Amino acid sequence: MRIKKEIGLDFNIDKLTNSIENVVTGDSFPTDISIITTSDLKVVSKKNVWLFNWSDEFKEPARDVYKLTIVNNPTIIQGLISLEVKTDHVYMHLVESAPFNKGKIKMYSGVPGNLVAFACKLSFQRGYDGNVSFLSKSQLVEHYEKTLGAFHFGGRVMIIETQAALKLINKYF
Repeated sequence: MRIKKEIGLDFNIDKLTNSIENVVTGDSFPTDISIITTSDLKVVSKKNVWLFNWSDEFKEPARDVYKLTIVNNPTIIQGLISLEVKTDHVYMHLVESAPFNKGKIKMYSGVPGNLVAFACKLSFQRGYDGNVSFLSKSQLVEHYEKTLGAFHFGGRVMIIETQAALKLINKYF
């Protein structure tokens, strides 16, 4: 069995919005989050400029991969998140915005914040008080402290606790 080294998450919280927001017009769009399907995997491939191998992530038995879409437009995936429900919290393995939602020419802002807020919501639903953890790239620790209200637990471990989770959930849901 191949052992995978955990990389730190490297997503940028561009803006905390009430849903996702069109960068050009400023219009907000309500979103849905649902489990990714095998047919979705054809779209979210490296061939289509996604950074991570979501097929491998999908095959991990302890993890669930969720997709963010705009309400009434379920075929266009705005972003993805891989989550694992642990014994006392939810762990974020990967977060990625769609290629068209990255960089200076992105179409929508608010995608990563929306996905992280969903992880917090799932944590509450599972009885874990909104607690979420993840590994950060070391240069992004301060960014996650400021934007998500996460705290640096040590090493590269970041934790979002109840109060910060509630703020994110109230913003997006």
